[in-house]
Amino acid sequence: MNMDKPVRRVAIFALLLFFGLMAQVNYVQGSQAEDLREDDNNARQFADVFNSPRGQISAGGEVLVVSEKTGKDNPKYGRKYKDGPIFAPVTGVFSTSGSATQVERAYNSLLGGNDKRITQQRWFDTFIGKKPEGANLELTIDPDAQRTAYEQLKAKTQQGRRGGAVVMDVKTGALKVAASWPSFDPNEVAPQTGDKGGKRLEELNKGSGVIRPLIDNALSQTFPPGSSFKAVTSAIAMEQLNLNISSTVDTGQLILPESNRPLPNSHDSGSCAGSAPLKGAFAESCNTSFAKLALQLGIQQMHDGSTKFGFGERVKLEPDMFAAESDVPVSVTDAKGNTVETGKDGTARSGIGQENVRATPLQMAMVAAAIAHDGKIMNPYVVQKVRAKDQSELYNASPKEFGEAMSGDHADQLAEMMRAVVSEGTATNLQGKRVAGKTGTAEQDAASGIPNSRWFVGFSPVENPRYAFAVVTEGPNDGATNAGPIAAAIMAKVLQK
Repeated sequence: MNMDKPVRRVAIFALLLFFGLMAQVNYVQGSQAEDLREDDNNARQFADVFNSPRGQISAGGEVLVVSEKTGKDNPKYGRKYKDGPIFAPVTGVFSTSGSATQVERAYNSLLGGNDKRITQQRWFDTFIGKKPEGANLELTIDPDAQRTAYEQLKAKTQQGRRGGAVVMDVKTGALKVAASWPSFDPNEVAPQTGDKGGKRLEELNKGSGVIRPLIDNALSQTFPPGSSFKAVTSAIAMEQLNLNISSTVDTGQLILPESNRPLPNSHDSGSCAGSAPLKGAFAESCNTSFAKLALQLGIQQMHDGSTKFGFGERVKLEPDMFAAESDVPVSVTDAKGNTVETGKDGTARSGIGQENVRATPLQMAMVAAAIAHDGKIMNPYVVQKVRAKDQSELYNASPKEFGEAMSGDHADQLAEMMRAVVSEGTATNLQGKRVAGKTGTAEQDAASGIPNSRWFVGFSPVENPRYAFAVVTEGPNDGATNAGPIAAAIMAKVLQK
């Protein structure tokens, strides 16, 4: 029997209202979910943050971070970090306070299942009240090489001091290593630790002496680069002063123009005896040559030239994940708040990576990457892929060029100069280790008991390089013996893949 027309109209209208309600609920719970959840007026955002499983974080086929049920009402889920201190500089931590660092923060909405790329895809789950599951991240990090770097830094860094290491694929920008000593264990401050974890987080924030465990020494801490910075000085001089690998440079004594004090070389023989080709001065690391080049260039040109490598900015690795800013400052602010220009003595010392020059290991790895890759630097990154729980791909990293620091010809010449450092210069102890690079030993404040900043920065393999690296440790003596072997051990592991 046919339904009466008025009843049919009411039924159709009711259906339209039902579908309209569905559409509105889907819009609010799906499209607007993330904005509503993160609204400052939403008091439930912190209460709910621990009550859904986050996605896992993996590297090299190895699961590094997972969510686990706690058996409690709140938090329902904790966070477990495999070899936490080793991978913390990259994974960061999702802490008992609900805050997050590094990759945990950069991909917080995807890991938590709140990102629109998940909620819009799984709209029906949202509609029926089923919470979307967090996505899984795949890192670029080589787990075995990361472990090697951590153990090497631990063994070679002076007690109570710091060390860091970075390895970067020169063709893509993917980081294979970003290791720090000392580090911290994210498991100690994960959600399941409660008040105890909160107190531990406060302790880590305060640190002890120069040790700030939450600030890693690979990406987030700067050091004076010492003679490893002579690679940057050389690149700027090649461009601005028309020098090449065979140009004769003055390696003799330098009396600093303002203080009238000598700037010494480590030795006054060989290439450092008075004059030498740029290649020889670089290989034997003659301080006077690069200090004189810096004086010819002036601090402004030194500063401007360094920006092509990334100095002067916080390099972005991932969304809301930045490295610390490296710098070659034209001026600094003193303890009284006054602006103090870098004078001529300071300019000379800047040319050898001292005075106020500061760099992260990531930044110096980017310098080496430019040398190994025809002058081009690829933007560094640590997340390769993001997949939803159903294995659909939500993100896949696409290599992007950061910038061109120098011409391909100058890069090739600098690469040859780095090879000479190992074959005949300050790092002959690394012969046969498949690495080329530049040593660096920066005095920090020996009178106050602050040890040297010891560097080895370069690329591997020696011919047709694929990776750039930078290693720094703090302690007595030089970079050749206290950073170089660490770099060689790390690269031996990376090159196994």
